Amino acid sequence: MGCAVIPGVFALMTPLYFFDVYWGHDLWSGFAPAWPGGAYAFAASVGVLVPLVFLAWVWPLTRMDWKKSKSRSLGWAAASLPGLAAGYVVAGVMMATTRPKRRRDWDGDCYSEGGPCWVHVHYPYLWVVGLVATLAAAALLITVLVKYSGRSSATAPSTSEPEDAPSPRSPTGTGDRRPPV
Repeated sequence: MGCAVIPGVFALMTPLYFFDVYWGHDLWSGFAPAWPGGAYAFAASVGVLVPLVFLAWVWPLTRMDWKKSKSRSLGWAAASLPGLAAGYVVAGVMMATTRPKRRRDWDGDCYSEGGPCWVHVHYPYLWVVGLVATLAAAALLITVLVKYSGRSSATAPSTSEPEDAPSPRSPTGTGDRRPPV
């Protein structure tokens, strides 16, 4: 079982690598600057998508109950797959702006138009905009979910009569309750 981790991680990281190689440069050199509001607005849009995509992936998984119905649980697991795929796309967009760690790896390809170094030179605060948008969207989403869950768990109004007050005729004056010891 432990040996399956390495091929699993490789299978999960491969789509991100190919996204960066084949679409990353075109995305940040052409598409992002043409976005309404420019590349910073595009980064804010991607930042807002992060919590939404995470919710689209996790929400169906919270509905699963294997003990109750295996077929329904498999259906909910399948319903989470579009959220997972959208998460890969959003992660690929974010990974396309990652600069190499060592400066000696910053060759001409890194500074070519649309490369990660080019993006950071032309849009130096791109990561701040994306992070702030992610945090703001997450806070708004949490607020909405808390309000929504608060409404659904409200108790129904009681139709029973209130409990009787102690009767003065009871021997202890406690109305069928035991006296304190």
